[in-house]
Amino acid sequence: MSPRNTTTFQEALDAIESLPEIQQEDLINLIRRRLVEQRREKIVKGVREARREYTSGEVKKGSLDDLMRDLSEWGPYLEQDVY
Repeated sequence: MSPRNTTTFQEALDAIESLPEIQQEDLINLIRRRLVEQRREKIVKGVREARREYTSGEVKKGSLDDLMRDLSEWGPYLEQDVY
């Protein structure tokens, strides 16, 4: 997006506030639906990735005890600062 096409947050608010109340409400509803859809898409992507990992054998099965044992084995690595 070029600088001349950039709208500041305040400019966007001013434009929205200039709309009739019903259009403001419609805009709020539209944005909410889009946010829900974006979240849904992220979940779908995560599920697809998890299924792919599962079918390719990249996922380990086990009990909670197995998980805790694995985490304790990885403890020194998890405590390292990775940032």
